[in-house]
Amino acid sequence: MEKVAAEATQEQTLTATSDQEVAPSQVNSETAAKDESPKKSGDMGQFEDLFEQSLRTFQEGEVLEGTVVSLDKEFVMIDVGYKSEGLIPIQEFRGEGGEVTVSPGDVVEVLLERWDPEGGMLRLSHSKALRQHVWEEIIKAFEAGIPVKGTVVSRVKGGLSVRIGDRKGEVTAFLPFSQIDLRPIPDPESMVNQVIECSILKCNRRRENIVVSRRVLLENERAKKREETLASLEENQIREGDVKNITDYGVFVDLGGIDGLLHITDMSWGHIEHPSKLFKVGDRIKVKVLTYDRETEKVSLGIKQLTEDPWLRVEEKYPVGERVKGKVVSLTDYGAFIELEDGVEGLVHVSEMSWTKRIRHPSQMISVGDIVEAMVLKVDSKAKRISLGLKQIEPNPWDLVQERYPIGTVIEGAVKNVTDFGLFIGIEEGIDGLVHISDLSWSKRIKHPGELYKKGEIIQAVVLNIDREKERFSLGIKQLYPDPWKSVLERYPVGAKITGKVTNVTDFGVFVEIEEGVEGLIHISELGAAKIKTPVGMFHVGEEVSAKVIHVGPLERRIGLSIKRISQDEERSNFDEYATDNRAGTTLGNLLQEELVQQSRAHSKDSKAKK
Repeated sequence: MEKVAAEATQEQTLTATSDQEVAPSQVNSETAAKDESPKKSGDMGQFEDLFEQSLRTFQEGEVLEGTVVSLDKEFVMIDVGYKSEGLIPIQEFRGEGGEVTVSPGDVVEVLLERWDPEGGMLRLSHSKALRQHVWEEIIKAFEAGIPVKGTVVSRVKGGLSVRIGDRKGEVTAFLPFSQIDLRPIPDPESMVNQVIECSILKCNRRRENIVVSRRVLLENERAKKREETLASLEENQIREGDVKNITDYGVFVDLGGIDGLLHITDMSWGHIEHPSKLFKVGDRIKVKVLTYDRETEKVSLGIKQLTEDPWLRVEEKYPVGERVKGKVVSLTDYGAFIELEDGVEGLVHVSEMSWTKRIRHPSQMISVGDIVEAMVLKVDSKAKRISLGLKQIEPNPWDLVQERYPIGTVIEGAVKNVTDFGLFIGIEEGIDGLVHISDLSWSKRIKHPGELYKKGEIIQAVVLNIDREKERFSLGIKQLYPDPWKSVLERYPVGAKITGKVTNVTDFGVFVEIEEGVEGLIHISELGAAKIKTPVGMFHVGEEVSAKVIHVGPLERRIGLSIKRISQDEERSNFDEYATDNRAGTTLGNLLQEELVQQSRAHSKDSKAKK
């Protein structure tokens, strides 16, 4: 400042010196003219003002008024009455749309960030000046307990960031999650860009720390409403409220500072899967006060009580045997619920959906939202149940099956399915016949029907039985042919010699196929004269053997065979031959010796087989 004053004094000295060099008359005349001229007198006053401003002391952090001198693409030049102007980034003067909001000559507030008297440098900020005003308002509001408005700008750790003031002079406050609302908010980010009113809990200008609460204001407002509500609340009143919370068992409704429970059973006369299907948080609904306990301040609400119970007249409206139409409202594993009218639903069990199809889930037949026609099967107004049927709308095809396919009829169809217990053959649309595994063959041992038949194969079968009540259609394939066991005694009498192929070898014996469908068993005791522990390894499947029939049981479907008996017969035959053949000169001693040789050979053969 001393430098500025010295420069001004020096300028005055030079001016006086210059004036002395001019003629005195001229000076006097000019001086007189100056004294008489108002314009020149004003110039002198302006000069004095500038001189006083030049001697002014500025303080950093001070908010000043300045005049816009000029602006370019990057900066705005501001004159605050100092010997030099200050530059502020033009970005501080842009609006929401990016447009510049000042022009030369405009007076704006600026904050002096830094001042260098010796260098004549000024650092100014327009946004910080505005921010200074916002802080002043915040401190006043905090001290007076006055709420402030702010805009939620983002979610931060532990809460939300709230902007107080406009974009140019904004101050950021912290709103903890616990202070957002009376109850936890599932999605705090949904509040971003919302303008909210808050109460200031903490305010520290030096640390630039502000903590605000929205919950405090809501609690105060709720307390006022609560007093008013409690004073006027009575049973059987019809009131309006806001859905505050939704649970599995009901909905909590804010009646004005006090919550009432709308239980799921009091929402509708009909079936409700979940309260969330009817309501969402924030809905404004009309309810009836069912009960009100003034001591505990518990309130029970109802909606269905606003209308008459439709089940009172349901038997008149929906008599048994009546055809009705309704909308499918829900599906379960066991059936479908059909809404006949508001609050009245009937159940179509899966067993009542089709005469012929095996319905595992109702979705195979219908979908939610479908309009269907059904028949009333049973009505229980006390239990509030109506049983409906879909299949009863159509004639039962099983009523005609017995007429079309009498027992003994030979049918032809495709194999629909192959299971462990038999085959399903398609008879007509929706009706399949079962050929049980026991009816595939008279005598073959079948482990699985898939050994003989494949899905899609066209085969013939005989109708064995039809059970309309149980909806069962029994078929047989072996019945296409005569039972070979009925004449087996005639064809294979005891003592007859047969030849067949080994079909199975077990520890207790060997099974031999005598003809197709007829098997005989050679027990282990009938395989030879010598004792055998197991025939496994001695005989092989497909090997051809000869044996003698020793037992026939047509009812048990069993034929006993013996290889040992054939050997014994041959031995007797040989003995008789040797005994009667005199030409060979065979003696009894020779015959016995030959018998011993044959037994020795047989024993040697058995020993090798066991090894």
